[in-house]
Amino acid sequence: MSTPDTAEAEVIVLRPDASMASVQGALALDLTPRTAPPRPRLRSTRASDLADLERASREQVDAFVGRYLQAAVEIAAGDRPVAQLLRHTVPEVFDALSGRARAVTAAGGLAPGRVRGPNPARPVVVGVRTALIRSDAVEASAHVRYGRRSRAVAARFEVVRDRWQCVAITWG
Repeated sequence: MSTPDTAEAEVIVLRPDASMASVQGALALDLTPRTAPPRPRLRSTRASDLADLERASREQVDAFVGRYLQAAVEIAAGDRPVAQLLRHTVPEVFDALSGRARAVTAAGGLAPGRVRGPNPARPVVVGVRTALIRSDAVEASAHVRYGRRSRAVAARFEVVRDRWQCVAITWG
């Protein structure tokens, strides 16, 4: 058996030697700027319901309404594309929401759905109050924070073609 001649062999270093002692026990921190708004826990309360719905279904409706209103205020502020709510919005409300998003982004000199930059004051739905009017209709109001300012949003949701859809929305 022959042994290779190491005097003529070329050694290619794949990784330079690094001292690991300087990073042992240190935390890996992500120092990139955050562009997403903080997400406080959504407070959802129920007003006096006029119709009965089983508890699991009622909780699903409340969760849907909270997610929808959060998306709607982000669209109205120009932070999200309006097409994301197409499936759950009737055409009249969709057109009004599109117009509102275009007006807001044009006033700010931005394109709709583009993020404005790191750490802007972005809208966050803090609380939602819902009332089941019929087994297929819910009215909701939301408390929305824009930085240190507050606004209100009211909406009505109905079951249209076997799915919950927003049939009216008002900005306060």
